[in-house]
Amino acid sequence: MNTPSSKSHAAQPPVWFITGCSSGFGLELAKQAIEKGYRTVITARDPSKLEGYGKLDNVLVLKLDVTLADDAQAAIKATEARFGRIDVLVNNAGIGYFAAVEESEEDEVRKMFDVNVFGTGRMLWAVLPGMRKQGSGCIVNLSSLAGLRGFPALGYYNATKFAVEGLSAALRKEVEPLGIQVMVVEPSGFRTDWAGRSANESKSQIDDYEATAGAARAAVRTSSGEQPGDPVRAAKFIIAAAASGHPPHHLLLGNDAFEGAMAKLDHLRKDFAAGEAVARAADFPKSKDSALA
Repeated sequence: MNTPSSKSHAAQPPVWFITGCSSGFGLELAKQAIEKGYRTVITARDPSKLEGYGKLDNVLVLKLDVTLADDAQAAIKATEARFGRIDVLVNNAGIGYFAAVEESEEDEVRKMFDVNVFGTGRMLWAVLPGMRKQGSGCIVNLSSLAGLRGFPALGYYNATKFAVEGLSAALRKEVEPLGIQVMVVEPSGFRTDWAGRSANESKSQIDDYEATAGAARAAVRTSSGEQPGDPVRAAKFIIAAAASGHPPHHLLLGNDAFEGAMAKLDHLRKDFAAGEAVARAADFPKSKDSALA
């Protein structure tokens, strides 16, 4: 990872700040960062679930609800006061929601966007001034295979993760020249309690969508706890990539993620190539003078 310009800081373990640590990827990342001796900030809406970690010298446990701008700012300031800097920000906090697009309830959709998209933005607003000042840092944004491919029953969840992908792509172009790296993590199904804990579903379902959204919703619910992805291995790969000094722009995790992403690329290539003539014909014709220039 980028090393600080200050020799005193360079000699110290990096500072990792992780959101959404009460369970799942966030908790596993926190455990492994702590084991590696990193100075680690672990956060949750209910920090009492993480009390045991607060006794460790290199760990700071903080209350953080990413839907609250004051929480985000206060958590970053507390981290900088304790450790002096932040080297890696992991935007892991997120929730899901199962519903066909037509079935989706606006209040649930807005809540999910507030956590998954605007929550990520609030953390970026809070952490970027310090990273710009030190001229280094790594931002890890948790997306999903659902940020690359659309799935029935996950339309608005797809939308939040597609938003994280687009935000990250633009952010990368803005901050890489400043020494700050941006990596997006795209897992497929992992054995966390995401489907059971953090994903609500629409209160009413429409029969016409039973074979599509209904079947997909049931499949995800019943597979909870049986997914092929191993969160421990995934956390190791995320930490290794962020610490490598040259993290990939995209980190796919899981066989389904790799195969699904490649299938999406194949589909896009085929679709785009079929429309090439129309795409190229949509511009104003080039004048003869411009063609000769």
